[in-house]
Amino acid sequence: MRLMSLGLFLTFALLPFTAGHILPGLLEGRSREQKVWVREGSSAVLPCHLSPRKTRESSKQLSDKISVLWKRHGGSVHQEPHVVLEVGYSGLQKTAQLMKPRVSLQDSTLRNGNFSLRIDPVRSEDVGLYEAQVKYKTEVHSCHVELGVITVTLSPPNPVIENELLLMSCNSSHRASLVETCWFHDKHPGPTSRTFCSLSGTLSILHPAMTDAGSWRCQLRYSDKETFSATFNLQILGFDGPTNPVVYAAAGSAANLPCSLSYLPSAFGMSVVAARWSHLAGGHLQDWGISQNLSSRSFPLHLPTVGLGDAGQYRCTVSLGHRTISRDVNLAVVTVTPSIQGPVSEGNRLLLICSLTHSQGHERFQWTHLDSAPAKSKLAVATPRNLEGRSSWMGPTLEIPQVSQKDTGTWECSVYGPEGRLGAVEYDLQITGAQVSSAPSIFSGQITFGLTLTLFFLLAVCIVALALQKRARTPAFPALEGMFAVNVPWKSMEENQKGKIQQTEC
Repeated sequence: MRLMSLGLFLTFALLPFTAGHILPGLLEGRSREQKVWVREGSSAVLPCHLSPRKTRESSKQLSDKISVLWKRHGGSVHQEPHVVLEVGYSGLQKTAQLMKPRVSLQDSTLRNGNFSLRIDPVRSEDVGLYEAQVKYKTEVHSCHVELGVITVTLSPPNPVIENELLLMSCNSSHRASLVETCWFHDKHPGPTSRTFCSLSGTLSILHPAMTDAGSWRCQLRYSDKETFSATFNLQILGFDGPTNPVVYAAAGSAANLPCSLSYLPSAFGMSVVAARWSHLAGGHLQDWGISQNLSSRSFPLHLPTVGLGDAGQYRCTVSLGHRTISRDVNLAVVTVTPSIQGPVSEGNRLLLICSLTHSQGHERFQWTHLDSAPAKSKLAVATPRNLEGRSSWMGPTLEIPQVSQKDTGTWECSVYGPEGRLGAVEYDLQITGAQVSSAPSIFSGQITFGLTLTLFFLLAVCIVALALQKRARTPAFPALEGMFAVNVPWKSMEENQKGKIQQTEC
């Protein structure tokens, strides 16, 4: 009894001394098993480290005399383990050939009490029980972590093409029976307004759209009440912008029809990319080919001048290897039709009708007289009050009951939708018989007075000249003319002289 009592006394007396040499933060023997669940293709960290308090207390004891060995038991501890990663006392690191490029220690110096194993990326065959053996001097302690993998499968695989049938399945390496699978899109249940859950774990999307892209989460619930979830990013190769875009252009102007992909095809390893535009006009199919451009994801169609015959539906078809995707773009042409063709006489009634081809039903119109806009803004907001009793400028038809000089100039019809201004067309109004008013000028008055005075002076000169000519024909001494008058036939001296010449010739 005395010997037994002495043994117990020595055991309890030496226990604190022995505990001081145990590596803090790691349990003796086998530690409590931890579980880590990650999605296949992502990274995983299998934890094995000291607590912060223990790390501070033992920082002076951690030296280069530490070795770490990570082993994998497969599905359970009963299976034969194999080495995953080993770091010796000298710092030399050995890695299993199959996992060599994918595994590493989070803290390669081993001086901060962190011996966690990082696997990036995780594969489905990486599941199993992992054990870390940390040796410090003569002490050997261990960490046990079970790695579970959740696999999300897309059919067809990335890239997912817009409007092609997509199947998404979700499962895990957990051995219990699967009870339910739920899918969530961007933190909202999808694809409908209710939670979408099923027993099969497969979600079908008949016509994937760009709105289906983004972050998804699948949640697995098992019969043993275990629940696991995985998040993944769904990329859809399609077109940017609205599903059915409409381009509004004024007749006679240029138009650019968009065709832009959501990603560069080269990002998915696609090397053959070509685009083609087509338009059915008057029963004839027009085609425009776009050259291949792997460094761009945009294939717009430029129309230099559009008319009513150019309106309608266009189709952009992009070939991605052996797969093709297409998008329809509508071109709506805005025109103005006046009730009077050509110049308009002042005082006439005029209607300006703004028309839109291929209307979507939600457009609204607004007329603006650009020449009457303030200097600081070329667009004046029209109100019925400043129209002096005329019809409102809102609506497709602008009525001017009596055209006046102030209506001359450019009128603009703007088309608006829920997203804002869509397009506009201008009409130049010319009025005949309208006098252009100008401020009176002193200089112009002087010119008028001078012209009047000149004309008056010329008229006076003409009158005086006529009077002098008449006076010159009247004899100066009428009395003497009667005294020397001879009763002979009157002949002028010129005629008498001619007679003499004729007689001499005979």
